[in-house]
Amino acid sequence: MKLDNKIAIDANDIHYTQLNKLIRKAVAEKATDIVIKNVLGQRFIASGLRAEINIDIYGVPGGDLGMFMNGPICNIYGNCEHAPGNTMDYGKIIVHGSTGDASAHSMRGGEMYVRDRIGYRGGIHMKEYDQKKPTLVVGKSADDFLGEYMAGGLILLLGIGQEAPFYGRGIGSGIHGGRIVIRGEIEDKYLGLGVKRLDMDTSLLNEVQSRIKEYCNYFNLDATKLLDENYTVLGPASSRPFAGKYTWE
Repeated sequence: MKLDNKIAIDANDIHYTQLNKLIRKAVAEKATDIVIKNVLGQRFIASGLRAEINIDIYGVPGGDLGMFMNGPICNIYGNCEHAPGNTMDYGKIIVHGSTGDASAHSMRGGEMYVRDRIGYRGGIHMKEYDQKKPTLVVGKSADDFLGEYMAGGLILLLGIGQEAPFYGRGIGSGIHGGRIVIRGEIEDKYLGLGVKRLDMDTSLLNEVQSRIKEYCNYFNLDATKLLDENYTVLGPASSRPFAGKYTWE
């Protein structure tokens, strides 16, 4: 159904391949907005999509939402399964809920904002190139191996509503680029191999403050307290964190 430049799609009982064909058809018809309702586990929504378009998704999309995506803004009104933003190049994913494991996997550009929590290995192997710098902002908590093998970009973990947040073991394990910024103090036992504490420089502070304001704007929160908190900055101790783990003959 098309209303002006907005197209509505009912995903109830539609296979993910058919759903994605309908999305691409809407893009071809020059839609500016797509509203998809009754989503339940359909995979690859907006994957590989190259368009300046707003997509509102109601329900629980399946894995790899926005994979290789370049341009769209996806608003998810619900939770996401694993790996949203996988290798995303440009665009935004805004999740009004939580996500599964490997959120922002290999993301190389664009932004992802998750209102609540993410699963294991969030931001694994995020990277940046040229002028593209991916960003993952998480409102509450993350499970083990946040930022594992991270090669670039920014991960910002706010810990909202967590009195003593457990950030999981292995934070930044194998990191060789980028920054992980976490509200509050982090005990050494949570840090992974190859990560070290860094100072918050002016450039990074400005970036963090901007991302906090944007996060709070999306989810109707007051940014004042978050902007006035202390943050721990983590980054790579070396560009080759596992160099000493190999035996050369």
